[in-house]
Amino acid sequence: MNELQCVGCGVAIQTTDKEGLGYAPPSSLEKEKIICQRCFKLKHYNEVQDVSLTDDDFLKILNEIGRTDSLIVKIVDIFDFNGSWLPGLHRFVGNNPILLIGNKVDLLPKSVKPAKLIQWMKHEAKELGMKPIDVQLVSAGKGHFIKEAVDAIEQYRNGKDVYVVGCTNVGKSTFINRIIKEVAGEEDVITTSHFPGTTLDMIEIPLDDGHDLIDTPGIINHHQMAHFVDKTDLKIITPKKEIKPRVFQLNEEQTLFFGGLGRFDYISGGRRSFTCYLSNELNIHRTKLENADDLYEKHAGDMLQPPDKEGMDEFPELIRYEFSVKEGKMDVVFSGLGWVTINEPGARVAAHVPKGVQVLLRKSLI
Repeated sequence: MNELQCVGCGVAIQTTDKEGLGYAPPSSLEKEKIICQRCFKLKHYNEVQDVSLTDDDFLKILNEIGRTDSLIVKIVDIFDFNGSWLPGLHRFVGNNPILLIGNKVDLLPKSVKPAKLIQWMKHEAKELGMKPIDVQLVSAGKGHFIKEAVDAIEQYRNGKDVYVVGCTNVGKSTFINRIIKEVAGEEDVITTSHFPGTTLDMIEIPLDDGHDLIDTPGIINHHQMAHFVDKTDLKIITPKKEIKPRVFQLNEEQTLFFGGLGRFDYISGGRRSFTCYLSNELNIHRTKLENADDLYEKHAGDMLQPPDKEGMDEFPELIRYEFSVKEGKMDVVFSGLGWVTINEPGARVAAHVPKGVQVLLRKSLI
């Protein structure tokens, strides 16, 4: 008997172990499209069940891609570009060309010019050791620029298979669902959610010429903020619509708290303005630098949240990183949370993030 696969996440279907991966009730096997219980709950109740795949499992799957002759489509989240970057992807893909696609372009302010954004992505990709064959922008959620992305894939694949790769949470499956809708007119074939790690194995989608478009499991980047917050807080920090930049005029020795998840200290450089690009739902609290440690100690989990009091019990301590900004228009990036833009050179700042979360200084995105 052929092994049945869940059309939602690609995992092998089994009907015996209710707690195990790929469980589906025996009655569901008569349906045309079989979906595992995990995908069913995700689709209908937005409930996520944890998956028992390890990082090694994901890497094994990626290593297989390097042995193929194909086009690699790498999806990154524009809002969390660095946090959703797959370091060392070139080690897995062999000599296969990479088409880089920036998703969630609808989250950026409308004033951002697409051409400038593409230039910025090319520059950052080069800095991170990758030379993509081309760069495209899409909004998989809204369906913007999907046709252009499909045309680019068609142009660069040269009649080969296409592997779509990306970190958890970048909107990879939503992107593929959009492509299927664009090409075949079918709705939501793959299970999508804003919880990390939805696709469990490779899902092959046949193309007209006998080749396949293959969705791969999302790779977990452990330095993303998403892994340090619960499901409720993840909804707060993940933007759903266009980010409204928030500008703060700060004197030296003032601090901004981003809920209880991160902190930005302005140490020296004269009075100046800073622009914060974070989810609109995340509260920013301003205080004096001298009071900041004390405030966090007393109010993390109530006035400064997320996380709430309960979440603070397991939340890692904040680690401090200091930067001297020598050029104008630089971003201090809080991986998975957003960034603060510094317009003029000469500022000394510090960023505090949970232990394990990445923070970095980069050329300004906007």
